[in-house]
Amino acid sequence: MTITTATTLRTARPESVIEGEHYRFTVLTERLIRIEWSDSGAFVDGQTAVVVDREFPPADFTATRSDDGGLVIRTRYLELQYDGREFSSSGLSISLHAAPDIHYSTWRYGEQIPRLYETRGNLGGTARTLDEVDGDCPLEPGILSTYGFEALDDSGSVLIGDDGWPRARPAGGCDLYVFAHGRDYQGALDDYFRLTGAPALVPRYALGNWWSRYWPYSAGEFLELMDGFAAERQPFSVAVLDMDWHLVDVDPAIGTGWTGYTWNPELFPDPAAFLAELHRRGLAVTLNVHPADGIRRHEASYPAVARALGVDPESGDGIVFDIGSREFVEAYLTEVHHPIEEQGVDFWWLDWQSGGVSRIDGLDPLWMLNHVHVTDLQESGKRAVTLSRYAGPGSHRYPVGFSGDTHATWASLDFQPYFTSTAANIGYFWWSHDIGGHMRGRTDPELTLRWMQFGVLSPVNRLHSSASPFGSKEPNLLGTELGGIAARYLRLRHALVPYLYTAAHRAHADGVPVVRPMYHAHPYTDEAYLHRNVYLLGPDLLVAPITTPVDGEAQVAATAVWLPEGEWTDLFSGRRYRGGRTTTVHRGLDEYPVLVRAGAVLPLAMDAMAPVDENPARLALRVFEGTSTSTIVEDDGSARPRPWTTEATQTTTRRDDGGSDIRLVLASEADVPARRLEALAFDLVGIASIEGAVLFVDGVERPITQVEHATDDAADLSAALRLEAHGVDLHAAVELRVTGARRRVRSASRDAFGLLQRARIDLDLKDRALATIERAQGIALADELAGIGLPPVLLGALLEVFATAEA
Repeated sequence: MTITTATTLRTARPESVIEGEHYRFTVLTERLIRIEWSDSGAFVDGQTAVVVDREFPPADFTATRSDDGGLVIRTRYLELQYDGREFSSSGLSISLHAAPDIHYSTWRYGEQIPRLYETRGNLGGTARTLDEVDGDCPLEPGILSTYGFEALDDSGSVLIGDDGWPRARPAGGCDLYVFAHGRDYQGALDDYFRLTGAPALVPRYALGNWWSRYWPYSAGEFLELMDGFAAERQPFSVAVLDMDWHLVDVDPAIGTGWTGYTWNPELFPDPAAFLAELHRRGLAVTLNVHPADGIRRHEASYPAVARALGVDPESGDGIVFDIGSREFVEAYLTEVHHPIEEQGVDFWWLDWQSGGVSRIDGLDPLWMLNHVHVTDLQESGKRAVTLSRYAGPGSHRYPVGFSGDTHATWASLDFQPYFTSTAANIGYFWWSHDIGGHMRGRTDPELTLRWMQFGVLSPVNRLHSSASPFGSKEPNLLGTELGGIAARYLRLRHALVPYLYTAAHRAHADGVPVVRPMYHAHPYTDEAYLHRNVYLLGPDLLVAPITTPVDGEAQVAATAVWLPEGEWTDLFSGRRYRGGRTTTVHRGLDEYPVLVRAGAVLPLAMDAMAPVDENPARLALRVFEGTSTSTIVEDDGSARPRPWTTEATQTTTRRDDGGSDIRLVLASEADVPARRLEALAFDLVGIASIEGAVLFVDGVERPITQVEHATDDAADLSAALRLEAHGVDLHAAVELRVTGARRRVRSASRDAFGLLQRARIDLDLKDRALATIERAQGIALADELAGIGLPPVLLGALLEVFATAEA
């Protein structure tokens, strides 16, 4: 193979460059400046491990030199001042014309401004790994800051030569990119991805559920497990085989069995047949490898690798792992990995835990492993993906991230939503966690369930556990009630794949994170920074993860959430919430706080057990009353697909009689292929009845029926009125007109009775609370409930019921 880079470098335009003997400034955009210093006077024009493109459109700026050697560069947004000497905090600065912070408006070379509060400072990036973490861990900085400026330091990354191979960077230099975008966070990410490459587009199968366990399964046991999941309607799309797939009991004279590339014949006598059976079940397959110990004499591939590298196979001398050697990498891929891929392995879990040193100064073996494997898979014509650790800025080109071996504790769960969304600040969207925790902790079915619910609503849902016989994440091990809830959420994940894949395409094409902190969309609202675990999933879902146990008396868990302006509807209960405020939401074990913006149209697969790597034959559009435009993106599954984009524009008109008229128009690009659906359903959320409905396809009226009791996986959410058509081309001009839609009236008293029924408090107190609810209203009801001695969490849950009923 030929080791190449993600894209071919395009150099900066000469008219964008201002330089002297030892310094060089490149105005890439009006808000992005490259700053270089070279002791030798030689500057870097080639690609680095981080930067792949510097040819930006011409930026509008002025550059003025002074007689003393100083320089001033001005754009519409900033002013750079430089004294002409070796870089220093007093001699090199960039000031914002319209600074978002009252105290800090200037970036100075070498100066680190501390993060003073949640609402002030660098907003963080991500970390290489969560190995052994129990709770929080420090994060590397991202490129976003409330101060409006941040520097990306590329001084230490290796260079990529014209031959595509890395080489050390000359010493004595500085290479910074200063992002001065104010609080236009998406604008900063746009420039970052233009500079460092677009986020990778993951294959659809990566968005389903992954089964992973550190356990010595045999082929028969693993297939039996997958068949059991299918029989219980617990869908999975990726089979992960941890290290026991290969020989682990090796001669101590050559080391341990941690590294291995040879199938264990006792467990897998016919690997190709086993992999074919997994594929027949709709599962993609990845194998775990720890490459650090190289290729040793017990490996089936050893003779071929030895000959390729000029080693006598009869010597038995170990082949050292040497990622900086082109010859080793060629043999490593060609003789070790390709034969196993030909047997049916789809991608690799690169479990590198062995430091950042290689024969090439500055070359991180982890980055290089990610780079060569993704490049190799791309050259084979596949949609490239690995499961590996984060290797610094630019790692978004090599998904999916493996966050490491966390402790199975509530503290670790509480950190992961923040950790996942904050990674968007360095463009890293595809974190995959050991859902349920990897090790230690204690048996806690409730913790495992809440972790699964978070996993279903995160970028990648990979259930995993350590080698403990008590750590497996099989839903049925949670008990009848919790296991049933877990299975329901696993089905929800597969139903959500059309929505998630649309978000994946948007991330790839437009750089919009799949999961992003609230402040990305609301940069000037303090509450968006203060609720660090709350995030946006795709364009329409707001998720407020539950990371604490249920209250023992109320039997619900509570979490605070800030809601932006507008109306928000709970995905599961259908309760409507008024935005523009902070509130506390309460949920039992079968519920999770996922709120949908008004006007959204969510595409959902109706059959969660169908293969997720195919566009669904039966599609449900879940319609949340309002006026807005949503998007559905599909493709043909090829390595470099052209997206098929459909816009769903909903217009809702409220009538004087209390009803609504809803118009939903689906419009696709003119030259996309036909996509004839077996069934196209429109689920009108929270609608109890309608006067009538008419469906037009390419201007011709088509039959559409109201379904009274839909039971498919897309319908297993809040109550909705379903209208269904058959044989509709999704890419035609589709228009649905609904007249006289009337909202379902929720009974606050019934919901309150359910909360009291669930609560573990004295019956007399329940009776008093119920009597109060039946008698009082409004402020008086809240006042009386507060005065009868209810537990605080239960009181809050009851007040939430009545507040949402009013909304």
